[in-house]
Amino acid sequence: MITVLQRTSEASVKINQEIVGQIDMGLMILLGIEEADDQEDIDWLTRKVCNLRIFDDEFGIMNKSVLDVEGDILLISQFTLHASTKKGNRPSYIKAAKPEIAIPLYEKFIEQLETELGKSIQTGEFGADMKVSLTNDGPVTIMIDSKNKQ
Repeated sequence: MITVLQRTSEASVKINQEIVGQIDMGLMILLGIEEADDQEDIDWLTRKVCNLRIFDDEFGIMNKSVLDVEGDILLISQFTLHASTKKGNRPSYIKAAKPEIAIPLYEKFIEQLETELGKSIQTGEFGADMKVSLTNDGPVTIMIDSKNKQ
């Protein structure tokens, strides 16, 4: 699983001009799922996301997690995170999981993220044409790959 986390002061997602998910301060997360992902990836990544210290403390130092600041999360599925641009100019998405594998993993990721966070999160809709807006606070943007735990 690959995520792109963005610390945000506000974020939203629209489908057909209608807002389906919206948060204020917290994290907007893009999530890409590949065929090889499993429960171990979900466990590791949800803990990492919830405990990553990228919010400012009282001294202006990034020392607090989304849990510490009681922030919200907006999760967006995005298969294009697994794009391969190695050959040619048209990206290949061969590593991205097919919907029959990705949807159950996406739903498990949501459930586990809500458990770790202790509250509901906002989401887009898997496979939909979505318009995502956010105000990136900082800016702070971090990529995390569960297969390359660095």
